[in-house]
Amino acid sequence: MNESTHHHSPRTELRLARAGLRALREDLLTHAFAFRPLPPLPVASGPLHRLPARLQAPVRWLPHAAIVLTAVAMMIVSAGGINHWEPDRQRFNVLFLGVPLIAALFRPVGAWWLSLAGLVAVALMGISAAWPWLTGALITHTLVMALVAVRSRPRVVVEMWVLTVLTSLALPTSQLGTAPGHNTLIMIAVSVPTLLAVLLVRGWHTSRREVVEQAAVTRQERSRRTRLEERTVIARELHDVVAHHMSVVAIQAEAAPYRVDNPPPELTQSFATIRENAVAALAELRRVLGVVRAEDQEAPDAPQPTLADLDRLLENVREAGLSVEKTVTGAVPELPQGVELSAYRIIQEALSNTLRHAPGASARVEVAHVLGGLGLRVVNGPPKSPAPTSPGAGHGITGMRERVSMLGGELTARPTTNGGFETTVFLPLSDSARVPA
Repeated sequence: MNESTHHHSPRTELRLARAGLRALREDLLTHAFAFRPLPPLPVASGPLHRLPARLQAPVRWLPHAAIVLTAVAMMIVSAGGINHWEPDRQRFNVLFLGVPLIAALFRPVGAWWLSLAGLVAVALMGISAAWPWLTGALITHTLVMALVAVRSRPRVVVEMWVLTVLTSLALPTSQLGTAPGHNTLIMIAVSVPTLLAVLLVRGWHTSRREVVEQAAVTRQERSRRTRLEERTVIARELHDVVAHHMSVVAIQAEAAPYRVDNPPPELTQSFATIRENAVAALAELRRVLGVVRAEDQEAPDAPQPTLADLDRLLENVREAGLSVEKTVTGAVPELPQGVELSAYRIIQEALSNTLRHAPGASARVEVAHVLGGLGLRVVNGPPKSPAPTSPGAGHGITGMRERVSMLGGELTARPTTNGGFETTVFLPLSDSARVPA
C-alpha cells in the first residue's frame, strides 16, 4: 500500500505541475496582447444617473482620462528630473513609465509584459541607485497590475504579482553597488494592499450586480408564476362552468325521448347520439382541463357566482367597513356564464383592493349593459387613514387583466385626480350571446 502510494506520488506531482504551467501559459501567454479595452463607467447604476444627461457621456470616461494624464505626468517628471543621465537611457526610461500604463487601457496582459520588460531593461542599464525599482516604475507597474485586476480573474493577478516579485529578486547586482532586492520589499508593501483593494471592490461590484440581476429574474419569475396561477384559477372556474352545461345537455338528451309519446326511432337515435357526444365531450373536457385542478381540491358544491349575486357581495363588503353603492344601467340580458363569472370576479377583486389599500374610503360599482358588450367601473375615493401593510401578493390587477384578455376585452386601472383609484372594464359580446331576460 505504501509502496504504491510512493510510486504514484511523483507522477501526481508532475501532473499538478503540468496543469499549473498550462494554466499559467493560458493566463499570461495565450492571447497576451488581445484587445480588451477598459469599459466606461456604467450609467444605470451608481451616482452617474443623477447627473444631467449632457454630462453623463463625458463623465463615463473620467477613469481613462485620469490614467492617460497620470502616464503623461510620470513621463514629464522623469524627463525633467534626471538630466545627468545619458539621453538614450533617459528617453527609454520616459517611455517605460508611460507606454505600459496607456497600453493597459486596451491590452492589459500585454501592458504588464511591457512594464516587466522595462523594469529589467532599466535595472540592467543601471540608471538609478534605487535598486531595482525606480519610484516612478514602482507606481506605474502597480497601476498596470491594478488595471489588469479590474478585468481579469484573481488567479491572473496573483500570477503576475508572483512573477514580478521573482523577477525583481532575480535581477543581478546593481552596477552602482547596491545590493539586489534593495527595495523589493517596498514594492511588495505598496502593491499588495493596492491589488487587494482593487480585487475586493471588484468582487463587491460583481456580487452587487449579480444580486440585482437575480432580483430582476426573481421578479420576472414571480410575475410569470402569478400569471400562471391566475390562469389556472380561471381555467378551473371555466372547467366547472362548461362541465355543468355539458352535463345538463347529456341529461336532457337522455330524458327527451321519454317526454314524447311513441317517439320515432330516428328521434330516439338522434337524442342518443347527442347524449353520446355530450358524454364524450364531457369526458374529454375533464381529461384535458381537469389537470388544472389540484389533487386535493374538490369541485365546488355551489354554482359559480354571477352578477345576480352582486348584492350579496356588496353586503359582505359593507359589513367589512366599506361604504359602497351600485348602479346598473341598460336592459339586463342573459349573459354567458363565463362572462358573468369573470365580471363578478373583477368587481370582487377591485373591491378587495379598495379594502386593502384605501381604508375608510367609499366606493361605487357601475354595471352598464350597452350595445355590443358589458361595461364595469369600480371607483373609490382617497383613503381616510394610512393603508396597513397588505399580506396579499399585490397581483390582483394581473388576475383581472388575465380574465379580460381571455374574453377579448379592455381594462384600465389608474389613480384618480382626487387620490382614489378607478378600474374600468369593457367585455365585448356577440349578438348571439345576448338573450334578453
